[in-house]
Amino acid sequence: MHDVIIIGAGPAGLSAALWCDELGLDTLVLEREAETGGQLLRVHNPVENYLGVRARDGRELRDLFAAQADEREFDLWTQADVESVDLAGRRVRLHSGEELRSIALVIATGVRRRRLGVPGEEEFAGRGVLASGRHEREEVAGEDVLVVGGGDAAAENALLLAEVCPTVTLVHRGKGLRARPEFVERIRGEHRITVFNEATLERIFGGERVESVEIMRAGALKPLRMAVRGVLVRVGVEPNTELFRAQLHMDGRGYVVVDGEHETSAEMVFAVGDVSNPQAPTISGACGAGATAAKVIASRLKSSGR
Repeated sequence: MHDVIIIGAGPAGLSAALWCDELGLDTLVLEREAETGGQLLRVHNPVENYLGVRARDGRELRDLFAAQADEREFDLWTQADVESVDLAGRRVRLHSGEELRSIALVIATGVRRRRLGVPGEEEFAGRGVLASGRHEREEVAGEDVLVVGGGDAAAENALLLAEVCPTVTLVHRGKGLRARPEFVERIRGEHRITVFNEATLERIFGGERVESVEIMRAGALKPLRMAVRGVLVRVGVEPNTELFRAQLHMDGRGYVVVDGEHETSAEMVFAVGDVSNPQAPTISGACGAGATAAKVIASRLKSSGR
């Protein structure tokens, strides 16, 4: 039995753990991956909007967070894959078979990049289906590539890839890009980028790696086959809430609904970070939410005499 179990060791989870330790709570953090950091490990550009700290990328900021966490006394288990959770009883069962209990539970499972679910997307992951335009662009340098999406992430990656690729085709469902105006203006001035409005990626083909794609454009009678050697999908994110969906109040997109203290619809179960903040997901917000939840939990336990 622990005072607090925290599921997830991104910025929100680590912040909650640090504050729980600061407030004298017996705390266990469970992280599914082999290392902490969550989405920070996928931020390859400089971090310049976290107050008081500048980092060359998300990993450097994660390293600062991890070094501070190492000085604390809370327990942190990596590669701790949660199989099931009983939120009413605050019970957690791991795939290893171990069962854990706590007085309070903090959900900090974050989000993941949304996939299209088209044929070939999963098959060619790491073989032409890119995880990052910035991090992997040298792998497709000199090749024609396709980017799917219409927001900031898609536009920024298209511009990055256009620096090393002869052609970049940007495909999105809408009638116009949703990206910020400065990105749209740069794309219009970049002759290597072609934008397909009202179009969808239907299929990815290849052998050892990606070789071509099929695109369906509005009004077309059949898909357009196009030769490319790289595909990058940037169509937003979705929350990691599958474990909790039958037990918590969530919005239509699957994000956990919380009150002003970050408590969920289940008593003494809190949700912090991107998993419960679709409107303004930031590193600063995640850290603040983790701290708030920890202080609320400590106050509740103190008032109950525990």
